[in-house]
Amino acid sequence: MPLLMLDLDNTLVDRDAAFRDATAAFLAEHALPESDIEWLMSTDASGYTPREAVATAVAERYGASLPETDIRVFLDRGAVDRVVLAEATRDALSKATTDGWSCMIVTNGRTVQQEAKIRNTGLDRLVHGWAISEEVGHKKPDPEIFKAAAMAVGASLREAWIIGDSPQADIAGANRLNVPSVWVSGGRPWTEAAYRPTYVADNVASAIHHVIGIQTQR
Repeated sequence: MPLLMLDLDNTLVDRDAAFRDATAAFLAEHALPESDIEWLMSTDASGYTPREAVATAVAERYGASLPETDIRVFLDRGAVDRVVLAEATRDALSKATTDGWSCMIVTNGRTVQQEAKIRNTGLDRLVHGWAISEEVGHKKPDPEIFKAAAMAVGASLREAWIIGDSPQADIAGANRLNVPSVWVSGGRPWTEAAYRPTYVADNVASAIHHVIGIQTQR
């Protein structure tokens, strides 16, 4: 059975949009400048900045008047509670599983947060499982996290594809494993010189349809 390994944040779900909404609500709740949305988005760096570093930066910017517990709740639950699964993505995943693909989510992050996103969006009912870096003990692009995903469903990497939005985590991981990949560009240009994705798609639904279409043609 062929294997489709998919990134979660900003691939299957628009994590940045969810975090932006959470940021706007957080700033409004505490009567903080709305213009600070861009500062917080930059500080967060699409979730790649460690949570503790973001918490420290927020505390230092706004001072002791902002309760630490409120900062923690915002960072732990803000984006998690707002992520949604686009209907086109849902349909593409359903098509992939119907066509005989094993679909595994492979994501960096904390287990509690990532599993909450998966369950809140209904992805747990559309995929065969997930591998989360905190639980596995390896982070993308380390090949071990992808191997763990394949092992979980008894699939071979020889029939695998990797889909993701991060050149450094997803496409570099595919390159290390010599596995074909689709980069979800969101309209961005490719800038890495050392390696390239097998294919570029603007969104994850298009990426999934491309991969399962290739398999069908074989």
